[in-house]
Amino acid sequence: MTRGRERAQDRNAPGGSGGGAAGADGPGEGGGEEPRESVYEWFRRGSQLLAQGSAAAAVQLLERAAAAEPESRSIKETLARAQFDAGSYAAALENFREVALADPSDDYAQFGWGLAAARMGDFEASAEHLALAVAMRPESDHYRAALRQTRATLRARAGAFGPVPPHPRWPGPQDAEPGGPRSNRQEEQE
Repeated sequence: MTRGRERAQDRNAPGGSGGGAAGADGPGEGGGEEPRESVYEWFRRGSQLLAQGSAAAAVQLLERAAAAEPESRSIKETLARAQFDAGSYAAALENFREVALADPSDDYAQFGWGLAAARMGDFEASAEHLALAVAMRPESDHYRAALRQTRATLRARAGAFGPVPPHPRWPGPQDAEPGGPRSNRQEEQE
């Protein structure tokens, strides 16, 4: 992920390779003006980077698109996916939450919110939003598997599986019974 972030920063720097993904200033322009690329182009290119596995680079483009179009749920949802894949779970959770609150029937936003909550360690919120996603799309294997995992984690944390049995310990030299079998090492030490 770091390499993807560095490559995106190189492209975004004035005069960087690739003509500038999200920070391409026109020839002879200063760095203080908005680039001439459209929000749609940032979204399209960010989506491509995400599909190619360059989540950190995608985040940079999609953040720019989201800042320009703050009401766009599709941009925010794609940004949240990129943030999640880049390991920015708190930011992903916030963006999935915003999309889900704007449209509570968005099953994917509920699913993303649930996954991000699980990565943040909030399994109660995770179970709630994953259950909503499953209720909206019960045919989704991914949704059901994530909900099962979260519920299993909650049960395990609550002790529903009972106490963890002690690990059997192999008897060491100090545990050998008097007159019982002895190891070669014990004999050498005497």
